[in-house]
Amino acid sequence: MDVDRYRVRPGVSVNLAEFDPNEKTLFDGGKDEGKTAIKTLNLRLEALQELLYAENRHKMLIVLQGMDTSGKDGVIRHVFDGVNPQGVKVAGFKVPTPLELAHDYLWRVHPHTPGRGEIVIFNRSHYEDVLVVRVHGLVSKEVWERRYDHITAFEKLLADEGTTILKFFLHISKEEQKQRLQARLDTPDKQWKFSTGDLAERKLWDDYMAAYEAVLSRTSTDYAPWYIVPSDRKWYRNLVISHAIINSLEGLQMRYPEAEAGLETVVID
Repeated sequence: MDVDRYRVRPGVSVNLAEFDPNEKTLFDGGKDEGKTAIKTLNLRLEALQELLYAENRHKMLIVLQGMDTSGKDGVIRHVFDGVNPQGVKVAGFKVPTPLELAHDYLWRVHPHTPGRGEIVIFNRSHYEDVLVVRVHGLVSKEVWERRYDHITAFEKLLADEGTTILKFFLHISKEEQKQRLQARLDTPDKQWKFSTGDLAERKLWDDYMAAYEAVLSRTSTDYAPWYIVPSDRKWYRNLVISHAIINSLEGLQMRYPEAEAGLETVVID
């Protein structure tokens, strides 16, 4: 699957109204076939992650951003199903602590970036500081405006040091979010996920879309591209992201390290 159609080209001005969150252009089958395909991709990703870990040369950072209920947790659960957790880490970035607020906004992020042989997934990320911060007016426009340049420079540093960066905006419709929030409210074992604060954020939908359009337009680069992933269909979302990650890992042309010399003479008693 060539998911390049979802990649945001550097310098392009993004209008999210032009992107259908419910489309499934790259897959002819339905939900059942899509889920079956994802299981096959899980096996391929498992093998590639093991190779990445064994070679201990490359590193990968995956950024997941999206509105509440867009499926960040679901991507982690389904796309990485079966992958060895020894080489995959997840970092989540919530409301900054007092200690974090005493430093620059990227201070809490850098320690979580991947080392050689690792895949690290950011469930929300440094982009909160040009999204939530902007929408809620937590800092002045002058402050958050200059952060776009900070972020692209930070990602350039990571890329120059050998990190492959993939960033996914999980694009859902406002109506789909309503249905998912209602499902949480109506299902007893999902009510723990529901927060009335989600409804307050939902009222700011248009403001968030404007903030995301700025992020996608100003921080998608050749070395750290954004993908706008149609996410109303959960299985299709997972399919697109799986292919994007696998395509990138295969492009690294990794090899297992050479075996220790003389193994052919070893006898295990």
